[in-house]
Amino acid sequence: MGANLARVARRNLAPFERVGVVNARFEDFEPRAPFDMVLAANSWHWIDPRSRYEKAAAALRPGGVLAFTTGGHAFPPGFDPFFTEIQACYDAIGEGRVEGWTPPPPEEIPDSREEIEQSGLFEDVRVARRVWTEEFTADEYVALMGTASDHVLMEPDKRMRLFAEMHRLIGARPDGRIRRHWLTILHVARRKA
Repeated sequence: MGANLARVARRNLAPFERVGVVNARFEDFEPRAPFDMVLAANSWHWIDPRSRYEKAAAALRPGGVLAFTTGGHAFPPGFDPFFTEIQACYDAIGEGRVEGWTPPPPEEIPDSREEIEQSGLFEDVRVARRVWTEEFTADEYVALMGTASDHVLMEPDKRMRLFAEMHRLIGARPDGRIRRHWLTILHVARRKA
């Protein structure tokens, strides 16, 4: 949501005559006609879980498709040891996540199949998983983490200390880079007639 983002979208989508941009929360949007698809890329978790399936079904024609992705940082066997090393700094600044930090492997991260089915509004639920990697320099990784809501909300002194430690650890590596694994889980389902 945001007037500037809507302005950029209108500019970029201007060549497509049938595309319109509405600057509204999904929960507040009232479609004039049903859609063939509702797509949420890494934003489904922000929508109120009590109403997201009802709103999506109301926006779709019968047989229309709901598609959304979930996921995030993944830790398959052999993940970059940087992510274990940096936990000491998170703990030191009081921002540690879990005692005895050992994240589950990607295949153990739950998908939303059961939640979709329990809504009673969709059928033919399909789920696909993909683990992929991306490399970052210290500056690139700190810039990325500077956009993460939990890091944005940190006290400035804690954030500065954490980012300095990220720079130190990544900069001490021979290639000055880290490799981060990501998990994307695609959910696709059809609205019941």
